[in-house]
Formats: sequence, C-alpha cells, structure tokens
Amino acid sequence: MNATLPWFLSGKFPLYLAPMAGVSDKIFRQLCKERGADVLVTEFVSAEGVFRRNERTREYLDFDECERPLGVQLFGGHAGHMAEAARHVIDWVRPDFIDLNFGCPVNKVVAKNGGSALLKDCPALAAVAGAVVLAAAPMPVTAKIRIGWDDQSVNAPSVARLLEDLGIAAIAVHGRTRAQGYSGPANWDVIGEVAAAVHVPVIGNGDIANAADVAKRRRETGIAGVMIGRAAMSAPWIFDQIKHELATGELLSPPPLGDRWALIQRHCQLAVEEWQDEINAMRSMRSRLMAYSKGFPNSKALREKFQQVSTLRDLGQIAVQHVDSHAALTLPA
Repeated sequence: MNATLPWFLSGKFPLYLAPMAGVSDKIFRQLCKERGADVLVTEFVSAEGVFRRNERTREYLDFDECERPLGVQLFGGHAGHMAEAARHVIDWVRPDFIDLNFGCPVNKVVAKNGGSALLKDCPALAAVAGAVVLAAAPMPVTAKIRIGWDDQSVNAPSVARLLEDLGIAAIAVHGRTRAQGYSGPANWDVIGEVAAAVHVPVIGNGDIANAADVAKRRRETGIAGVMIGRAAMSAPWIFDQIKHELATGELLSPPPLGDRWALIQRHCQLAVEEWQDEINAMRSMRSRLMAYSKGFPNSKALREKFQQVSTLRDLGQIAVQHVDSHAALTLPA
C-alpha cells in the first residue's frame, strides 16, 4: 500500500464519504466525520473555475482542519488547466490529496469532456492524470472512475492499470456504467477485477448500506476500503454503525428518534449560520430533509411538511409533533 496514503497502512480499512454535488459540503462532511467517516472528499470542483480564479468556485475548497484527511476533487478535460488548477488548490488550501473525477455521469460535465466522458477517451484521460500527478507532486493524487461508459465498453480494469502506471495512488470504483447513472445494481464483480488488476488501493463504491455489505464486498473482492454516498445522506451515523459491527459482530441500532431530530436541527442551524439568510437556507435544505426522512416513522406525511418548511421554528414544531406522535403510537396499551 502506498505510504503517501497512511489511512491504508497497518491493515486499516477506511470508510470514505463519497463526494456528492450539493450534498458533501463542509457542514455535512463534518457531521459524517463526527460519526465515524475516515476520509472525506469535497464536492467536485471545476478545474476551469479554479484555473480562472473564480471566487465562487474557490468557496467549494473551504474546509476545516478537523476534516482531515481530506481530498479536493477536480473535474475537467483539459490536461494543462487541470494541472494548473491542482497547483492552485495546493497553494490555496493544502489538502491531503487531489482526487480526479473520471466518473460523474451528469450531462453538463460529460458535454465538456469531463467526468465519465474520459472513460471513452483513454489518451485524454491519461494526459489529464499524468499532468496532474506531475503538477501535484509530492502530494498524492487519487482518481474515481466508473466501470465503463456503457455495458458494451466496460473497461475499468484497463483504465485502472493505466492510472496506476501514471502514478495515481488509489482508485475508487463506482460499480455502475455512465449509462446506468444511479439506477440498477452496482457490478461488484468488475470492482473485484479492478482490485486484482492493480497494486494500489482500490475503494469500492455502490449499494453499500450496512456492515454486512462491507464485510461481503471486502471478502469477495479484496478492496482496500469502501466509499459510501447515498446511504450516508439519510443516515450519517452509518459509519459508526459499520465500524461497531465489524469490530464486535454486534448490530448497532440507529440513534433514538430524538437524537436523529437533534442532528437534523443542528444541520439546519449550521446551514442558516453559513448562509446568513434563514429562509433561503431552509429552502436549500428541503431536499436534504427529504433524504433524512427515509426510515422515519410516518415518513410520507413528514416529507409533505418538509416541502413547506421555511424557518428553524417551523422545523422545531415539526420535530416536536413527530416525536410526540411517535411516542403516543408506541406506548403500551
């Protein structure tokens, strides 16, 4: 294992929080870190925005020391601009590693030859990876890929070997093609093929929901870590749950309903402080509240209320009503 990524040494098996646009901002990253996430990655950042020193783009680079180890994820298709952006990022914020996004399936990214578009153009992918590795040295550079563009062009093992030869220090593999987007099952057989094809750490990503999933995938594929995305959106405590079960064999129940509400309210409070605009901050949090509602009792009614929430007071009232109604339903007859 590469000594430049110490979280893989001595048999460690790190749990990554996946980079998710509009989700893995500084507030959410820190909430997950408090609950057991080992390695964090920023939302993807436009290399062109960094290259042109766009102030709004620079905001995505903000992080606190408590988040380390943390990587800044860059996307783009121009090797020279990607390399220059990596140098700027290192000068500005000094992350623990640079991560390259070769997996994003979103049209506006792919249309600019970024993200998973580069899986169809290995020479361009190699140019980007090689340029960034040289520009960032001695800081390690990692990459995230999908298993291929579509079912007819699954090429993750060969892409991984290419990246390893260029000096990429670790590779995260999302087990779906670009054509799949986020639907259909993740193909862990291909992730296993990638792990067998290279000597650098491979981080598996896709359909990880609990410790049993982690243990199964680790045993069957030889991955060096896992990356958790959508499951963490509704349950940031999943990292502690997985660690507890892997260490003890004992299932750790989700936090009590009151504790989950306290987390949600804290998340919203921090968002309001960050925005300095309560109404717009709370509107921006509605989609996050929808994710949190998963697994809550009477979640359908809860989501209907979340669609209208505009203030912290609104949220507090919903929380009290929800906890009280649940307690009434669970009282013995």
